[in-house]
Amino acid sequence: MSWARCRALHAALRLAAGPPPGSGPVRRGLSARPVPQEPGMEYQDAVRTLNTLQTNAGFLEQIKRERGDPQVQLEAMKHYLIRSGLQVEDLDQLKIIHVTGTKGKGSTCAFTERILRGYGLKTGFYSSPHLVQVRERIRINGEPISPELFTKYFWRLYNRLEETKDGSCVSMPPYFRFLTIMAFHVFLQEKVDLAVVEVGIGGAYDCTNIVRKPVVCGISSLGIDHVSILGDTIEKIAWQKGGIFKPGVPAFTVSQPDSPLEVLKDQARKLMCPLYLCPPLEAFEEEAQPLHLGLAGDHQRSNAALALQLARCWLQQQGHKGIGEMKATRLTSRRALPLAPVFHPTLPMKQGLQDTEWLGRTQMLRRGALTWYLDGAHTTSSIQAGVRWFRRAVLNQEKLNNGPEVRVLLFNATGERDTAALLKLLQPCQFDYAVFCPNLTEVSPVGNADQQNFTVTLDHVLTRCLENQKQWNRLAEEKAGVDPWLAQAPELGSGPLHGPLLLVPPAPRPLNANSLVFSCISHALQWISQGRDPHFQPPTPPRGLHSHPVASSGAVLLKEASSIQVLVTGSLHLVGGVLKLLDPALSQ
Repeated sequence: MSWARCRALHAALRLAAGPPPGSGPVRRGLSARPVPQEPGMEYQDAVRTLNTLQTNAGFLEQIKRERGDPQVQLEAMKHYLIRSGLQVEDLDQLKIIHVTGTKGKGSTCAFTERILRGYGLKTGFYSSPHLVQVRERIRINGEPISPELFTKYFWRLYNRLEETKDGSCVSMPPYFRFLTIMAFHVFLQEKVDLAVVEVGIGGAYDCTNIVRKPVVCGISSLGIDHVSILGDTIEKIAWQKGGIFKPGVPAFTVSQPDSPLEVLKDQARKLMCPLYLCPPLEAFEEEAQPLHLGLAGDHQRSNAALALQLARCWLQQQGHKGIGEMKATRLTSRRALPLAPVFHPTLPMKQGLQDTEWLGRTQMLRRGALTWYLDGAHTTSSIQAGVRWFRRAVLNQEKLNNGPEVRVLLFNATGERDTAALLKLLQPCQFDYAVFCPNLTEVSPVGNADQQNFTVTLDHVLTRCLENQKQWNRLAEEKAGVDPWLAQAPELGSGPLHGPLLLVPPAPRPLNANSLVFSCISHALQWISQGRDPHFQPPTPPRGLHSHPVASSGAVLLKEASSIQVLVTGSLHLVGGVLKLLDPALSQ
């Protein structure tokens, strides 16, 4: 939908809405009047309009300049909230569990929500980013809100903000703030029993921190990420995360390094916020009855331990019974921080941990000869955890295979991350091929509003992929200890290229690099799968043309392998694009 059409639609809607605010009684919340079903009001048009609010580089720079005063960010959020028809006090009606952390906060939220849903409660869940469709960010009872519900609430909020413009040059909140406000409206109007709210970035300045009275707060594992916004040391990042603490509101954290833990303790003490350290998950297990988790990987155990505490504390605060009897234990804290209670998990707790699903995090899809390992890890510590999970899972797969195996890495990274450090951690996986592509399902996202991204240009993301490939080749050369100019690998060839393959390394190239860059995820998957994934078949090329001109010479190993193990990592957005193509049902 063009901007002119969008503006015309909004003008028509304002006329249909009647007199502007101030000429009658003040409305609280969004208007319940039906949204006109006019052209341009469908789900995809709502998402396209939402995408015009995506944060640009200029706004990010503004955040960096203003980060020294969190009130600037929170006051702006409060201003938009009031214009939407809510007061900050209205959010007190929501019984919120507020969770932050560098890694694992989304998984912690997923575990927590699933446990509490098992108690028969109507749950709301706000998370980011989305993998396939933006409505995944706002969930009710574990399911993304329907396209119809998303469309209804989007246009009601968008039109309300249009109606209440106050002369400022920016009439609409940025993308994430808009969705956060929309989530609050959805949870209030759909009358959820509780809302699990995941922080976007940091905590102190994050727009979710407008919440004044959460029931309980949680901080998952800390690490280095978003340094331009949160700070370049783990202590500075810990201060940002501890910004969600509230006076008198219990908070829980998992085992952290000493220095960031001291920061959290100091913040909690100043605010008179009771802060507890979660015991490890094994403290809740019986020898004959280990707890089974729906999410794979040893790192998920600390997330599950934190989720148990958050769920139990919420239930206790609300006066629920059946929250788990205390367990006799001799555990003590050596960190001058009180230990959270050790208890016998209830049946809903055990079942909730086991039934938790969180797509794109240590997820496996077995498809014929191919096994896809999907993990949106994007920090050094999360990549390390992902590597441990992948190597262990591949070893288990090898026991079932009787023929040659090929390992493929599909990678991309965004933002200011040190991709060389991430790629170096992936080297021990011994990949036969490394494939790089942008987080775009297709070169042109026409007709797919959920995949639109106005914050970067195609040239920029392709250049980043080429840089990643260069880093990978350099690391491979250093590991092999060979002269990269001695010979060219026979597998990939060096002839002229046509079609969707953007680049193979020019001849001569290192013997051990075996790396390729594609212009989009679809082309990358077509090359990797070679038509062997029964759920993903590449389109038939026009007569006389080959879909991938190097496929016959460059993918001999893939064609002959009895099993192909593909690790997709580096970005949740990349994982989401892959899931969209491998499982079209997620887009329905």
